Amino acid sequence: MSTVVNDAIRRNVEDIYRMESRRVFASLVRLVGDFDLAEEAMHDAFATAMERWPVEGVPGNPRAWLVSAGRFKAIDAMRRRGRFNEMQLELADRCERVARSNAAKAGEDIEDDRLRLIFACCHPAIDPKVQLPLTLREVCGLTTEEIASAFLTSPSTMAQRIVRGKAKIRDAGIPFVIPAREEFPERLDAVLAVVYLVFNEGYAASSGESLTRADISGEAIRLGRLLTELLPDPEALGLLALMLLQESRRPARVDSNGDIVLLEEQDRSLWNRNYIDEGLRLIYRVMAAREVGFYSLQAAIAAEHARAPTPSATDWRQIAGIYDVLLEHNPSPVVELNRAVAVAMRDGPEVGLKLIRAILERGVLTEYHLSHAAMADLCRRAGRYPEARAAYERALALAQQEPERRFLRAKLRDLGASK
Repeated sequence: MSTVVNDAIRRNVEDIYRMESRRVFASLVRLVGDFDLAEEAMHDAFATAMERWPVEGVPGNPRAWLVSAGRFKAIDAMRRRGRFNEMQLELADRCERVARSNAAKAGEDIEDDRLRLIFACCHPAIDPKVQLPLTLREVCGLTTEEIASAFLTSPSTMAQRIVRGKAKIRDAGIPFVIPAREEFPERLDAVLAVVYLVFNEGYAASSGESLTRADISGEAIRLGRLLTELLPDPEALGLLALMLLQESRRPARVDSNGDIVLLEEQDRSLWNRNYIDEGLRLIYRVMAAREVGFYSLQAAIAAEHARAPTPSATDWRQIAGIYDVLLEHNPSPVVELNRAVAVAMRDGPEVGLKLIRAILERGVLTEYHLSHAAMADLCRRAGRYPEARAAYERALALAQQEPERRFLRAKLRDLGASK
């Protein structure tokens, strides 16, 4: 086989790794019941693929091939560790239990090991503080450093939480199954929170060179669709609508250099109309059900932006009103900050500045770069240039994502030129 063909197959393996590695991992976790062993087996399977596929060709179903290879690699690892005999019966029993649990759902065509893994990571027996980072690490493959950055904590602290979560799943025998329908309501809130956090990490990465990670946000949308198939709960529909409406703006959020383009400056012809139309249909369904929750209200705000043909046509009065409802039912400093920006767009920057100062004076969001960026923008709009500069500098000191840092530096340069 020629070098060109070999190189093409190796690139194919690398592409499959990016797209499928966490799905392969999730299947291996279900089969072997051990996170670390599954991770090792998954990497061994891809290493084997890199050796064999250039010779044998890429199989018709690469994911199934990798799961099978990984399972045998895990068995080999257990043999090497002298644990095969004691674990063989347990492994076979686990596979049988999972097969029985999934058999009842086969008719619904829900065969997704990553969704099973999310439900395991969000089991009520696991500390809620551990559920989210554990899912981001094990389901989405984010590094401990990336997760620690998103949670504003140290990598060592985050690593301890993740290890504690994996140990709880192992020691408590938490099954890797999709729960029965009657168990969904009590498990749904945690799972929705995890899926939304996964989406946010893809839509606005917490750190690094890229503003977004389409693979992660796309995976969150796929999981959101599966959840609505399993249980068309209004909040599950609202979350899917929110993700679709936000994701629709991805093509316009950065320019050709990878720099941030603000919502008011985006080319709206680049927005994904299919996502917008689907998101609007979903939010209409939710509103008709009159069970509007946290995600549905946020989706309603995103829908107002999606419906506006131009920035000046945005109905800020309606958006501010929705934020009033959101803040009443789900009070949080971030919601309060977003409401302040909407009020500023409706009533003027001085009104918004008063609200943001009140938030910061309470000692909340002082380490959140977006609160200072919002303060800076409103100061700029109000002609308070020295205050705007100080706020931009504070936001720049706190921002960890490189595109945001470039954006803030550009704003500081523009501010100097406008004085």
